[in-house]
Amino acid sequence: MNNLGKASSAAVRALLALALCGSVHALAVPPPRIVIHYDVSYNGLAMAEGTETIQHDDRSYVAESQLRGKGVFSIMQRGAVKRTSRGDITASGLRPLEFRDQRGDRTPEFARFDWTARTVSHERDSERKTSPIGEGTQDRVSFVWNFSFAPPKGQIAAQVVDGRGSTQFRYAIAGRETLKTPAGDMEALHLVKIRDPGDSRETELWLAVQRSYVPVRLLVVEKDGTRVDQVVTRIEP
Repeated sequence: MNNLGKASSAAVRALLALALCGSVHALAVPPPRIVIHYDVSYNGLAMAEGTETIQHDDRSYVAESQLRGKGVFSIMQRGAVKRTSRGDITASGLRPLEFRDQRGDRTPEFARFDWTARTVSHERDSERKTSPIGEGTQDRVSFVWNFSFAPPKGQIAAQVVDGRGSTQFRYAIAGRETLKTPAGDMEALHLVKIRDPGDSRETELWLAVQRSYVPVRLLVVEKDGTRVDQVVTRIEP
């Protein structure tokens, strides 16, 4: 495989991985509808445009994450990567009911939650398997939005599921800092993923403190130094 092919394969994996996350005091939850626009770069090269959208009525929510490749990346990844989460809003945060993962023209994958039985059904192609879940389990989309409804305090630990299985996420709070973005300077809470043995990927997440802790930057650094950086460009409203 030539260098472009290797870069393209790595970029696709990173693109899909993005889909991502002291005590702080809760602020008001986000407006009933908020849209965050991002630019995504691959080693400094424009790679994709993305949006994160949530709509809610204080009782239930629908959140959507979309990425669409630019330039050579739009050729290798046909169509958008679109992930959707819907569920309820509880006193302790988001409680997803269904997660849908649509990658280009492939058959969508699902994770369907049964909170009474405390199980989740993972559905991919014609395969289906069930695994147990605990309180606070999130999906790949609801994980980052949950901070807006339950601001992080100390170390963050969450079981995160999708149509393929379940992963344990752990993040530490690295502190607050001023994040410079195309959307302006923002006071941000900086989270750093705690890596398990054998995990070579570094992941960092920034949340806008004055905007209900919505996600405004996600940085993934692979073992070989490849950097995929998702940075906010505009927030509506």
